[in-house]
Amino acid sequence: MTEATGEIYQRIKSSKHLPSLPQVLLKLIEICGKEETTPNELSQIAAQDPSISSKVMRLVNSAYMGLAVKVNSLEKAILYLGLDTIKNVAISASVLQAFSRTQGNSSFQLRQFWWHSLMCASISRRIAKKISYGSPEEAFLSGLLHDIGKLVLWVNFKKDYAEILKRSGSNADLLIAGEKEIGATHYEVGAWLVRHWNLDSFMADAILYHHEPPERISGAFPLVKIVYVANTLSKRQAENSEIRLGIAKTVFGFSRSQTEELTAEAAEEVLEVARSLEIAVEPPPGEELAEPEKDFNRSEALLREIRNFSLLYGTLQNLLKADNKDAILKIAEHGLQILFDVKKVLFFLYNAEKDLLIGNLPATNPYYDLLSSLEIRTKNEKNLPARSLARKEIIDSFGYLAGDVETIADEQIINLLGTDGVLCLPMIAQEKPVGVIIAGIYQPQFDRLSDQLKLLNMFAGHVAICLHVYDVKENQAKTIKSERMEAFSTIARKVAHEVNNPLGIIKNYLTILGLKLPEKHPAQDELGIIREEMDRIGHIIAQLSAFSQPAIKHTESVDINLLITDLLKILEKSILLPSGIDIHLSLDSALPEIDSEKNSLKQVMINLIQNAAEAMPNGGNIFIETEPIRNPMEKPADGPPKHPPGNIKITIRDDGPGLPESIKSHLFEPFTSSKGAGHSGLGLSIVHGIIKELKGTIACKSEKETGTCFQIWLPISKD
Repeated sequence: MTEATGEIYQRIKSSKHLPSLPQVLLKLIEICGKEETTPNELSQIAAQDPSISSKVMRLVNSAYMGLAVKVNSLEKAILYLGLDTIKNVAISASVLQAFSRTQGNSSFQLRQFWWHSLMCASISRRIAKKISYGSPEEAFLSGLLHDIGKLVLWVNFKKDYAEILKRSGSNADLLIAGEKEIGATHYEVGAWLVRHWNLDSFMADAILYHHEPPERISGAFPLVKIVYVANTLSKRQAENSEIRLGIAKTVFGFSRSQTEELTAEAAEEVLEVARSLEIAVEPPPGEELAEPEKDFNRSEALLREIRNFSLLYGTLQNLLKADNKDAILKIAEHGLQILFDVKKVLFFLYNAEKDLLIGNLPATNPYYDLLSSLEIRTKNEKNLPARSLARKEIIDSFGYLAGDVETIADEQIINLLGTDGVLCLPMIAQEKPVGVIIAGIYQPQFDRLSDQLKLLNMFAGHVAICLHVYDVKENQAKTIKSERMEAFSTIARKVAHEVNNPLGIIKNYLTILGLKLPEKHPAQDELGIIREEMDRIGHIIAQLSAFSQPAIKHTESVDINLLITDLLKILEKSILLPSGIDIHLSLDSALPEIDSEKNSLKQVMINLIQNAAEAMPNGGNIFIETEPIRNPMEKPADGPPKHPPGNIKITIRDDGPGLPESIKSHLFEPFTSSKGAGHSGLGLSIVHGIIKELKGTIACKSEKETGTCFQIWLPISKD
């Protein structure tokens, strides 16, 4: 940069006409760059600037978006448009505000300037999508701002620049030569301004190089090439038509028809975007819209369908990122609201073992508790969800897509949703049933949704695939975990066997060595330390052996409540009282005895209570509860049996600090401990092995705010 050029930029920088990014816009750009930004956060910031929020609302409700229903919420508008579009609208609003009081004159036609800028922006975005460039919205903004330097030069050097414009006419070379007389070209000023805003550096490059010779552009990065070609195609249709088409072909390989299609679609888009952003535009004299209005109307339905597929693709991307079933259902629920304006949704997932459709919803859904208890039989049932799954087709309760009337169960579901009827969407993956989506709709909605059956089917198919993949992954994870535990068990048995033999020999020789030395010999102390360490090794080996082969010797009738109270008498003085731990019991008196192994259960209880106590060295509370859990699927034949079928549930909970996140995912694996040095990390793996051997299950929940809770389910023996 020369000294003269530096003075030019300093003068521009101090000008009151220099567009700057206001505080609201800076916050928007910052939050748009974060991966976990929510629409609610973005809408709260955008709402602080009336200009930005009003432009967002106008754009989302414009004919360009073509949405079936009017959007009246800023948060919902942001969901439709996406973060990049919101950032573009915000930056555009800032630029327009800076030049809102400037007026065009005979030398600088402001309306034509914005027409060319928006044409370049629209074509840039379309080229970006066509070549699969990663950020079409970045290309749009680069195209919009590619000539912003002209505006800056005009408002800051109005008299000189007006003379240059008058002299050069439409000759770009003469214009640039005149700008150099001032001290900087419009593309240099535009690139400087974008860098001044701390926007993407390649965006500045795209502005800087848009007047380079064609042969230099072929080696540039994509954004530079996109804006270069878009600027060329945005010039008047009558000017150097063959040259413009040739550049598009040379740089991107576009055919004549592809290039003409790009410019034709962009011309119609410019009018809509200009209205939304409140930009006064006007085509150059003699310029005609490439596509007649009637042709545009004919293609509107096709464009809307393409747009819907694009939105569906975005929802699919979110579904693929979901890492659990609850997240999949939540995204699917949200997708139905955004894509189809369906507010009330229920999910019934297919259970192959029971051949039932079982109610399932995201935990945040208000119907979660109620629906979780609902089951629908799939065989020989006439209700709508079962028929939809069996036929693998969409069925409605209005009788349009299926002639059968609904059952009482269907009426109950409709009443639960509070709508006029329902639409049942079957979820099928790899020809296997996954479940049914039940969409609560009103009569007027059906006409619109009936035109979108293909899209609804595709949406349900995507959800089905994601749920199916999740189930496969979950089953594989269980298999891998089981195999890992078996491998650990095999290694543990071998280590215990191999180490015990030399350990016993060493201990014998230590005893012999001690007998050979005088009782008061100084080495006796060292031998004592060695014996203690050998005993500690022996204890660890004993734990390893217990982990590898849980000692389930024989079963007997066990009163769990009595076992717990007897254990607490022993543990109270040795572990609980010294640590200031209070025990709170809630033992169900109706708890039946179970056929199990008493000593193994004692080992489980001691381990869990001791772990809870060690987690609270400064005192705390341990809560122990028992309760019988009946199996609702098994019904007694003639009156209730003496011991009802099902399980007993044992809960051991503390109000300590909870477990670290790094421990939770492999809590029951051996050699995992949060207690630091001196602990082998085998206690919970031993517990897991014993419970598994007793045909039971164990689960753990741990949070910083609430502590750690272990729950054990053990089968009740049947008479």
